[in-house]
Amino acid sequence: MLFQSLRAILLFSFSLSLISVTTAQDIPPKRELRGVWVATVSNIDFPANPVRSAEVLRSEWAEKLDQLAGAGFNAVFVQVRPAADAFYPSGLAPWSQYLTGKQGREIEEDFDPMKMMIDEARQRGLAFHAWLNPYRASMDTLLDLLSEQHPLKQHPEWMVKYGGRLYLNPALPEVRNYVTEVVLELLMKYQLDGIHFDDYFYPYPAGEPFPDAADFIKYGYGYPTIDAWRRSNVDKLISQVSGMIRAISPEVQFGVSPFGVYRNKAVDPLLGSDTRAAVTTYDDLHADVLHWLQMGWVDYIAPQLYWNIGYEPADYKVLVEWWQSHRRGRPVFAGMAAYKVGNNPEPAWRSPKEIPSQIRLNRSLPGVEGCIFYNAKSVLSNPLGMLDSLRNNYFRTRALPPEMPWMGLAEPPIPKLEKPKWKKDTLHFKVKIADPENASQLVVYRFEDRLPGDYNNPENIHMVMSIPADGICDIKDTGIEAGKYYTYSVSTLNRENRESILSNAQTVMLKGKRLKVIKQP
Repeated sequence: MLFQSLRAILLFSFSLSLISVTTAQDIPPKRELRGVWVATVSNIDFPANPVRSAEVLRSEWAEKLDQLAGAGFNAVFVQVRPAADAFYPSGLAPWSQYLTGKQGREIEEDFDPMKMMIDEARQRGLAFHAWLNPYRASMDTLLDLLSEQHPLKQHPEWMVKYGGRLYLNPALPEVRNYVTEVVLELLMKYQLDGIHFDDYFYPYPAGEPFPDAADFIKYGYGYPTIDAWRRSNVDKLISQVSGMIRAISPEVQFGVSPFGVYRNKAVDPLLGSDTRAAVTTYDDLHADVLHWLQMGWVDYIAPQLYWNIGYEPADYKVLVEWWQSHRRGRPVFAGMAAYKVGNNPEPAWRSPKEIPSQIRLNRSLPGVEGCIFYNAKSVLSNPLGMLDSLRNNYFRTRALPPEMPWMGLAEPPIPKLEKPKWKKDTLHFKVKIADPENASQLVVYRFEDRLPGDYNNPENIHMVMSIPADGICDIKDTGIEAGKYYTYSVSTLNRENRESILSNAQTVMLKGKRLKVIKQP
């Protein structure tokens, strides 16, 4: 009888330990990028239709951000220059037709839609990355529809027609300078978290040669092949933009989202992946991403891995592991195909398990430090319950973005948490930050105890918010119950996402309608 009792106790204890381990494993990571691409070209994601009204734009944008922030996302990658045009007042490009309905037509007077988008994102603790297409100039070849402010109207000698579209010629030094000036204008006008280029470098093959043979004769001396010369042209752009960002705004991240296959192993046994992709980023788009990583020109890489696990020509597992092993010390943010969920003939995409399986795989690989979903409309449509799964499980706790210590920024300042007050059924307290210029976000921890608990457990992150210019943050908490202890402490993040030393702690208990502040031991 004694043996049976001891056996029962041991089995019960073992079961509890398994539950504890399982629970610990199921807690999402404290550090993780959770991003979404917001496509504006052809009004894919935003705005739903071209509109000049500030009120309509703000309302639509705020609704999207509320849903994304509520589901645990912490970053948006917004296409602010879809085709050599602009979603902001620019001296280098016309207003986008996807914003106002006609290229060059102005928005409402004294309204800056991009400033609004950034401000609304910051209010919800979302990082804002400006997504640009460096070379694409028009989605068709109808020159008469281009604004007089369009760069190809200003400089027709920069134009290349290919595959039914217009491009800025990657061979020209003037084009590199122009694209760099576009980025510089953005940096000077806005406080951005990042500059983001996607996969459109040289265009995807369209069944005809790219018409740059004359340019190769003019500029290609010393290069063994035209492909090597093309890659060098893109290298020069990436190097030039990266160097300018480091010099002007070293706090701004620069990242690229290439096509998901660098090279096939059949072509390059040393550096290729075990894939059979019909197109590759190195050979067809002429983007030598590994070289950019090796040179430290980019702060992260976000390969577009838009295939399912087990897809033989391009297996998600094979590719995410390949990028993880070739990242050269930079984080990988896996580009994930929300647009295929429930909307693709492959059986895997008709299962609600595919995206969760990919997220679990990402999290098992050191250096794969988050994901970016394409696209916002697909995510928010909740295909096969995907958004619910993120909100209730995989993104259920708040996440801080990954650190980027190589950016070499100043230490984040230590904040001071002032004595809380109780007003109108809400707990209020102020946070003061002495050097707000060296901080971007405030992290608020809340522990349901008399003493601080585990700061490494993201379940204890109560909120993440942007820090205003004056360094004074007003914190409100309406979710406390009478008779329970609550302990608060805060930290700051700088723009490389390094976390400061924690502030002093404040412990409170609500007794009836009165707030008692408990002295810390």
